[in-house]
Amino acid sequence: MPDKNEAPEIDAIDDIIHGRLRLGIMAYLSAIEPASFPELLDRTGATNGNLSTHLTKLETAGYVRQEKGYNGKRPQTLVYLTKDGRAAWIVYLDAMRALLGDG
Repeated sequence: MPDKNEAPEIDAIDDIIHGRLRLGIMAYLSAIEPASFPELLDRTGATNGNLSTHLTKLETAGYVRQEKGYNGKRPQTLVYLTKDGRAAWIVYLDAMRALLGDG
């Protein structure tokens, strides 16, 4: 356990999660899973291209999984938080609490 007088490590904050849009995606998926692409668009206020780029970054890190399929004749993308993503989310929250002096 770190000394209370010791400053928390800012390096413990996961830069992949910490981006504003990726943070919103991770927070939403931690509570609602799976989420559809349109649902994430609505919740984050992102554009199609911006959301797609950030989902790809999270997917490359192993934090989310995208499942593409169809809902009737319409294409549908569902996004899931992976086991590694949930673990990273918990570590991120713990690091933020420590940084804020609440851990």
